[in-house]
Amino acid sequence: MSETAGAADRLDPRGVLYPARLPTFHREAAPAELDGLVRWFWIPRWSLGAGRTSRQELLPFPASNLVIASDGVSLAGPTTKASHRDLSGSGWAVGLLLRPAAVPSLGVEPHRVRDAEVPVDAVDLHRAVVAAMAGADAAEGRRLAVAACVAWASVRLATPDVDGRLANALEDLVSTDRSIVRVDQLAERLGLSTRAVQRLAHRYIGLPPLAVIRRYRLQEAAQRLREDPRVRIADVAADLGYTDQAHLSADFRAVLGLTPSGYRHDPDTRTDG
Repeated sequence: MSETAGAADRLDPRGVLYPARLPTFHREAAPAELDGLVRWFWIPRWSLGAGRTSRQELLPFPASNLVIASDGVSLAGPTTKASHRDLSGSGWAVGLLLRPAAVPSLGVEPHRVRDAEVPVDAVDLHRAVVAAMAGADAAEGRRLAVAACVAWASVRLATPDVDGRLANALEDLVSTDRSIVRVDQLAERLGLSTRAVQRLAHRYIGLPPLAVIRRYRLQEAAQRLREDPRVRIADVAADLGYTDQAHLSADFRAVLGLTPSGYRHDPDTRTDG
């Protein structure tokens, strides 16, 4: 069962493929001082019985995440497919969903960590978050952990420059405007050439712009199938700019490994806990 936390959860549930499998989960929007750098913080906790494992499957946002766990700090790069983690025992994580403009400050080219996770040298951040999450009061631990992350990010992540702001605008347009289904549409809206859009996505996101577009549309398709058992798959495909249902099904199989119908009928897609 998930524990939601405010507007950030309610307004953007995309990416979680199987809500019924979630551990206790908290998401908190980033404060104003991190505007343009961090979209939100996500904090799961879990405690599973002996011998039990819970597989968490996600269709991640086309972005990088800074992840603090008990064993260190890492940067998880953008993914080309659905991803999963197998949870066991007891544990926690604190993550920062990064905006594109934040990634260069970490000294990593995002395309080089595509489908990978690399360590980040942040000893003080790790120490502060581990101490915060060790407290008996879970809510206070989250507050202190987020405060430690905000303090660290405010120093470590540089204010977005002109190109960084353009990369963020690219992400915002694709995220919010379902009518954008082609790279030339995105370029026109940004007032850039197609080549300039490709360079921005490569430098700041680590995925081709068409892959960014398709990821958001596929997230939206999965959300529609989870939340509305009556909607026709063909209508979802049409609403999201796919030529036909077959193209949506091909994307589903390529990224998730199953058909839209197979996904819809899995009992763990329920959103009512």
